[in-house]
Amino acid sequence: MKVYLDNSATTFLDKNVLDKMMPYLTDVCGNANSLHSFGRDADSAVTKARIQVAEAINASKNEIFFTSGGTESDNWALNGVFEAHKDKGDHIIISKIEHAAILATAKKLEKEGARVTYLNVDKHGVVNLDELKKSVCDKTVLVSVMLANNEIGTIQPIKEVVKIVKSINKNTLVHTDAVQAVGSLPVDVKDLDVDLLSLSAHKIYGPKGVGALYLRTGVRLGKLITGGHQERSMRGGTTNVAGVVGLGVAIEEAVKNLSVNSLKIAKLRDYFAAKIKDGIKDVVFNGHPEKKLSSNLNVSFDGIEGESILQLLDINGIAVSTGSACSSGSLEPSHVLLATGLEIARAHGSIRFSFGKANTVEEADYAFLKLKETVDRLRDMSPIYKK
Repeated sequence: MKVYLDNSATTFLDKNVLDKMMPYLTDVCGNANSLHSFGRDADSAVTKARIQVAEAINASKNEIFFTSGGTESDNWALNGVFEAHKDKGDHIIISKIEHAAILATAKKLEKEGARVTYLNVDKHGVVNLDELKKSVCDKTVLVSVMLANNEIGTIQPIKEVVKIVKSINKNTLVHTDAVQAVGSLPVDVKDLDVDLLSLSAHKIYGPKGVGALYLRTGVRLGKLITGGHQERSMRGGTTNVAGVVGLGVAIEEAVKNLSVNSLKIAKLRDYFAAKIKDGIKDVVFNGHPEKKLSSNLNVSFDGIEGESILQLLDINGIAVSTGSACSSGSLEPSHVLLATGLEIARAHGSIRFSFGKANTVEEADYAFLKLKETVDRLRDMSPIYKK
């Protein structure tokens, strides 16, 4: 049996999404910026997708800028704000558990003169709001805190973050990485009151290589790519028409089916978690026990390496992750788990199981059976596990 439990890394491409994309991979060949009828047909499809994305997050279509995905959107948000608002300040605030796309960009900006504050989180991965209050100052140009964490699933209190920031410095912009949240949670940019928001198609059963950045009307942002008039001259380059169409269809369906899918996925996740709790000793469940994504289950297994668990499960046809997919090539323990105060040994022994709408109870049963066999086998060989 093949079981895919790595939906936080990427989801499969939904057949309906692919069907809507196909004409723009074959028959509708025009460049969306060309003036002839072929170009106008492609442009109409892009405009429709822009409206679909905007409506999904309660934005205006002119506030949606298409990108190559979440990483690009995150990079653009930080780099673009810092570039456009240097006259106001040089201070940026992010949390210690942000995606690498935020953390690496912040490190880069530090080399370019930015002062960056890294906020601590509690044992569940919730950002420290008191620390945030003390950190915002008149030189703070941007605060970036993700809406939901990609490794442990913890949902952040973004509305409170915005209220705190704006009460101290109304000119400070707030960005949230909502790549994991869109399709799993209701995401309303007006309700959240954020200035910028990142999202990606391949987390919501859309195609890889396309995403979007929401930019509130009136907010200044440095250009990402020059040399073209695409995306209102903010991101030059030929538009990925088929990908953009796929994003539009995927996010529309994700929002329409959000309640049903989330309930089904959470039920299966909890079923699997209960089997682990009852059937395997010496485990730690990471992340917030309640305020977390319905798909996410991050578990540390005492006395063994997560990498070994992953490899043995893979041999049995089961796909899981030892952290975010973007960091899977690293042997370092998860920076997210370490930030929550988890011991290094337990962080090394962590596995992320992430469920999707196509997973079944039969798959969960098989995955648990092989997981228990794997854990027992590795612990029998482990020189550090105390039986």
